[in-house]
Amino acid sequence: MTRMTPGHRHIRAGAPALALALALIAGPGLLPLPLYAQEEGEEMAEPAPDGVAEPGKGPVTNLPLPRYVSLKTSDGNVRRGPSLEHRIDWVFRHRDMPLRVTAEFEHWRRVEDNEGQGGWIYYTLLSGVRTVLVTEPDTALHAGPGEKTAVLAKASEGVIGKLGPCTLDWCEISAGGETGWVAKARLWGVEADEVRE
Repeated sequence: MTRMTPGHRHIRAGAPALALALALIAGPGLLPLPLYAQEEGEEMAEPAPDGVAEPGKGPVTNLPLPRYVSLKTSDGNVRRGPSLEHRIDWVFRHRDMPLRVTAEFEHWRRVEDNEGQGGWIYYTLLSGVRTVLVTEPDTALHAGPGEKTAVLAKASEGVIGKLGPCTLDWCEISAGGETGWVAKARLWGVEADEVRE
């Protein structure tokens, strides 16, 4: 971070921010775990009976689909299909990056990043802790949910922050030791109509 003006700080993305590397080798084997598993930090819903979920819910966790999670590790193999036999297409290399879960199959989750890239990842590599990605350069972190509140810091495009409360138009995030409110339109990892307390 670099000092902007008194009271303002500039938060920069890690280098490289959200790097996706094409992987050529398979990762280590994974141990079998209970079938009805959840991402850490998520509340477990009752498993769907016989794997048949309500519309808009995952057949394994019975949690909403789609939903946002984050990468728990600094390396996450993303496979073409939901098994270790499927080829690795990508490796996500940024801890805490937000991901969107779009499907479930046993211990596997189909995820995508802010550019729509992704595939199947083992659920233990995911966390239910919500994070967001700043999508525009010099994004202001305000003291409150509104343009007229004081600017506390500015974040570079690609910065990842922990998601806090959200109104219809603003979310509070924590990044680089700073906490402030950001216009929701400048974030990826939260639904446009999502409200959080």
